[in-house]
Amino acid sequence: MKILLQLSLLISLLVIASCGNEKINEAAFSHQLDSLESFDTITASKHDKLTYTEAYNKSLKLWQTSFEEKDIKTTLGNAHVITCGPVNAPPLILLHGMNASSTMWYPNIKALSSLYRVYAIDFLLEPGKSLCVGDVSSTDAVVNWYYEIFDQLKLQKFSVLGASRGGWLAVNIALHSPERINKIALLSPAQTFIWIKPLPKVISNITYSINPKRKKLRNVLETMTANVDNISQVYINQYYIATEEATTNKCIMQMTPFSDDQLRSLKMPVLVLIGDNDIINNEGSLKKAKKLIPNADTDIIKNAGHFLSMDQADIINSRVLAFLGAGSLSVKK
Repeated sequence: MKILLQLSLLISLLVIASCGNEKINEAAFSHQLDSLESFDTITASKHDKLTYTEAYNKSLKLWQTSFEEKDIKTTLGNAHVITCGPVNAPPLILLHGMNASSTMWYPNIKALSSLYRVYAIDFLLEPGKSLCVGDVSSTDAVVNWYYEIFDQLKLQKFSVLGASRGGWLAVNIALHSPERINKIALLSPAQTFIWIKPLPKVISNITYSINPKRKKLRNVLETMTANVDNISQVYINQYYIATEEATTNKCIMQMTPFSDDQLRSLKMPVLVLIGDNDIINNEGSLKKAKKLIPNADTDIIKNAGHFLSMDQADIINSRVLAFLGAGSLSVKK
């Protein structure tokens, strides 16, 4: 979410500078990214890691179901996975939004894990419990990291639910090994179908993300959610610390909308949901998904912003479960 908004500004500036040319100048983007990283180094507040971990653990208490936390060793470091649901139920991977961590699923996890064996994975390049020990500079490396996790979990075939940046990653995962993916559900996927537009609310978020202040957090959240007060203060505390600790990674410069051919190659069923007050996606996203993805199901969720899994949790839970269809997925071997 913080990094998503930083990305939005950089892309917007380049799109404007190119006078409508959709091809992004990678060298210019890299230069802007380097500048942003230097700025973060100077201004970002530093927190003891235990402070964030404590906030993370408090958010986990919001999960109204039993779960198990485990660390899986990979070539890039430990992957933190939260697992819950019946052991023999069909597997479902959860990919969270930027700086949100797997705890963001607290309004959804009870419903999802009632019918699925859920694996919520913390992204390794931002605040969370996954630990990166290598130099990761490409999306391919990130996708390979996820498949290392899937292989160690012995998941031969599974479905994926991704929110925001997690939705963009879900599509990359599907493109890598489509034969292993049953279905994909995307909740306001960022930079997946269309470019993020430089709207005033987006620019406002950029300003906050570069130098986060607690007193400005509510105004920022109001641009991303239909009802800030509907979000647990416990979770908001964790999210705020994450926005302070987050740094920019050069993988971000590869986060661009997928080509028409890539979208056409997605033969598995794909669900795309966005909020009616979403500042990241609009009807153009759904039209493109419907036009290009052979088995696309799309919809706009009323009274919801970009954080639609929190804004309309019951509706999202029902829609995702109906789309996935209990019993339609392969059971873990």
